[in-house]
Amino acid sequence: MSRKIGIVGMGNVGAAAAHYIVANGFADQLVLIDKNEAKVKADALDFEDAMSNLQYHTDITVNDYSALEDADVVISAIGSIKLQDNAGDDRFVELPFTRVNAREVAENLKAAGFHGKLVVITNPVDVITSIYQQVTGLPKNHVIGTGTLLDSSRMKRAVASRLGLDPRSVVGYNLGEHGNSQFTAWSTVRVLGKPITELAEAGGLDLEELDHEAKVGGHTVFHGKKYTNYGVSTAAVKLALTIMSNSLTEMPVSNYREEYGIYLSYPAVVGNDGIVEQLQLDLTQEELDKLQNSANFIKQKYAESQEALKD
Repeated sequence: MSRKIGIVGMGNVGAAAAHYIVANGFADQLVLIDKNEAKVKADALDFEDAMSNLQYHTDITVNDYSALEDADVVISAIGSIKLQDNAGDDRFVELPFTRVNAREVAENLKAAGFHGKLVVITNPVDVITSIYQQVTGLPKNHVIGTGTLLDSSRMKRAVASRLGLDPRSVVGYNLGEHGNSQFTAWSTVRVLGKPITELAEAGGLDLEELDHEAKVGGHTVFHGKKYTNYGVSTAAVKLALTIMSNSLTEMPVSNYREEYGIYLSYPAVVGNDGIVEQLQLDLTQEELDKLQNSANFIKQKYAESQEALKD
């Protein structure tokens, strides 16, 4: 069966995701959509020029929403990166731009008859994921944000770096908003099978410092090159492939949680049906309070966006 992925938004992140897909032969068909027609056509031609030196062939379609009707996964990578350059490193400064454009994309996807799974990178990702689900009418478990999949990876990198290990030796989660109210749930973190809290008590790690490093990792990258792309695009493609392969993998992604009434990052099992099963962590009371605080913040911003979109 032909594997088809769509990417809407061919900026730094969308282009990095597309390159990852083409170079590794992850899709048989790739649909690229962007309002900057010259840019998206140039990217498509650049990929086609690369194919004779690759092991794989990918058919590429440009700016045709109708081609997304039977896509397995569509990745939303729209955004305005210049808005992210703000003194407070606040992802929500992009919201007035992205909420309008996300609604337009969602309406186009709905009109095209898209009925696959939607993976959202666009910031602020939890609110935008909510908007996509509301406008498209797709089942909540079929619309998923990358959420703290990347932030959890940043936490693993920070911990592993301190201990001289590969980050894949660290397991655990950052939860809540993909933004400033997120936090590392240290009760979930294990290193080589041992709770990280034991290492911290032994004086080997400063968990507050590591939590901060994970939270600001994206800002550090951004200030160095004025955008981020590799980490988040890899997370998005991993999520797309997890869906397409039905690998039933536990991932901390932005998914709708009934108990909080909003999309936020919490681990869930991902497969061909999107969110197949939601996990229930045994969090500390402090972590539960932080998660509730993050949920309240996302809900407030989503409500404000709904009011703004009525105008």
